[in-house]
Amino acid sequence: MPQRRFPPPWRSEEYAACFIVKDHAGHNLAYLYFENEPGCRPASKLLSRGEARRIAVNIAKLPELLKAPKSPRRISASRRVRAAYPPSRR
Repeated sequence: MPQRRFPPPWRSEEYAACFIVKDHAGHNLAYLYFENEPGCRPASKLLSRGEARRIAVNIAKLPELLKAPKSPRRISASRRVRAAYPPSRR
C-alpha cells in the first residue's frame, strides 16, 4: 500500500477567525472560517464558531474512519460441516 500523502493523526487548531485542520507533519489541510457576531454572519455568509468547530473536528477524524474495518474470522467450509454434524459415537 502506498504511503499516505497526509499522515494521520490530524488535528484541529483554533485561531482568531478560523479553525485549521493539520496533518501529523503540520501541513494545513482545511480552513474553516467563522464569525462570532450574529449580525455580521448572514451578510458575510460565514459559519458560526460552533458549526466551524464541529466540521473541523469531523474532518480531523477522517483518517480513523478510512481505516479498513477488521473483517470477521472466516470459517472454512469443512469446519462448518464438522460443526453441523458432530462425530458419531462408535
